Amino acid sequence: SVPKGREESKAASVGGVQCNYGEGLSVDMSCVFHPAWLHGDPRKVLYPTDSSGQFCGQKETSNASIHTLQGLLLSLAVSLVFILLLRFTASLLLWTTITSVILLLAYGVCGVVCREDSHRTAASRRTYLMSCLCVSVCACRCVVVLLVSLGVAEASILLMLIFLRRRVRVAIAMLREASKAIGHITSTLFFPVITFLLLTVCFFYWAVTAVYLASSGEAVYKVMSPEVSCLHANSTCHPETFNRSNISKSALCLGSQCLFAFYGGETAYHRYLFLLQLSNLLVFLWLVNFNLALEQCTLAGTFASYYWARRKPQDIPPCPLLLSFSRAIRYHTGSLAFGALILSVAQLVRILLEYLEQKLRGADNSLSRFILRCLQCCFWCLEKVIRYMNHNAYIMVAIYGKNFCTSAREAFFLLMRNVVRVAVLDRVTDFLLFMGKVLIAGGVGAIAYLFLTRKIPVIQEEAPNLNYYWVPLLTVVIGSYLIAHGFFSVYAMCVDTLFLCFCDDLERHDGSSEKPFLMSPELHRILGKSSQLH
Repeated sequence: SVPKGREESKAASVGGVQCNYGEGLSVDMSCVFHPAWLHGDPRKVLYPTDSSGQFCGQKETSNASIHTLQGLLLSLAVSLVFILLLRFTASLLLWTTITSVILLLAYGVCGVVCREDSHRTAASRRTYLMSCLCVSVCACRCVVVLLVSLGVAEASILLMLIFLRRRVRVAIAMLREASKAIGHITSTLFFPVITFLLLTVCFFYWAVTAVYLASSGEAVYKVMSPEVSCLHANSTCHPETFNRSNISKSALCLGSQCLFAFYGGETAYHRYLFLLQLSNLLVFLWLVNFNLALEQCTLAGTFASYYWARRKPQDIPPCPLLLSFSRAIRYHTGSLAFGALILSVAQLVRILLEYLEQKLRGADNSLSRFILRCLQCCFWCLEKVIRYMNHNAYIMVAIYGKNFCTSAREAFFLLMRNVVRVAVLDRVTDFLLFMGKVLIAGGVGAIAYLFLTRKIPVIQEEAPNLNYYWVPLLTVVIGSYLIAHGFFSVYAMCVDTLFLCFCDDLERHDGSSEKPFLMSPELHRILGKSSQLH
């Protein structure tokens, strides 16, 4: 017979479930998981809570989440609509974009000035000045910087429109031709999504490898003693045998403890962990630049197939994006990897120079800081030059299939022979595309601002109560700009590819019946040798 106390102890009620301890592991697990699911709440780990214990960013609470992954969807829709309109009304849309950006900057200047005037009228001038000097000096400086930035941007755009209006018309014509190419090959707009996924994989590979390298050292313990006279302080020890050692029993080391100091080791592997981290960083940069090069080469091959087609769109090959991607993977990986390696080495050297600057920041050595700044400036310029040359080399690799060095040399001399056109198109086209990004990000940001400040009567009740709305607002603006940048980067690649094809077309053909131009009549009229650019 079993005693009464032991018989009662054979069963217990946990979370309302009767669990018999002798029924096996499955019942044991149910006794753990059922109360965990019943009483646990993972939101306590994932989300912060306010002083009342309510979760931040959750529905059905006073801290309901701001509908930001919605503002980003709005920017995605606006970007797509902008690109569709650019396909049919490029000239009108781009001039409207420039005008809208000018008005948007002017509105920003007026808004900042009016806000400051309202603060000044709310209190006396003396009180306002004292608050600026004593309380909110940083805020006043930010206002001044914001006003100057908006004013400089406004003046720069107006001056460019006055002195480069002909160049703007040329760039608009090139964007119109790019719109036709993208309109016939719409799948190119979504290729950056593949690049983003590949870059995400590369980032996780680097992060996981870096964490494993950083945590691969052995735990090192040192003697910590309150007695200054302890000769064994800061010497290595072992926590399991320390209490039996002579150090702990020594009269000079009373109260000493064996505590964890750092992760490290004495093997060759542990001594070169820093070099391994640098190697991991170099591989990460290499993979990132290779993926970007693969995107550029694929898009360049796609748009080149459009340009060199005699009858558009009848002679464009079927599935040109897939064909260009397969060619890049099969034939051009060596060239892409070599170009990516050159750029990655330059980036790694610049990162090391910034690391050295951080280490020497506390040192009182002006000469060393000056030399480091000069080296950083030189390698920054070198990185920009290499990036630009690689960009054009990948286009030539995609068009003619030659190796990287030959393609880079041919692209360089081709651009030098058309340096005037390069100066026109590169900067003006980039400026127009930048205006589109600013318009999309600024427009979505303005809507988000009106929504968060409850200035839209239709949806005023749905706006949350916020103490600070700048964090979700900046998230929407930055995310909108990045989404727009992803779409417009395809346009920039299309323009660069068509431009190099155009320059090569001018040199290879003369417009006769034996060697006819493959460019469109509009491009020949605007960008031809008899153009106003010469």
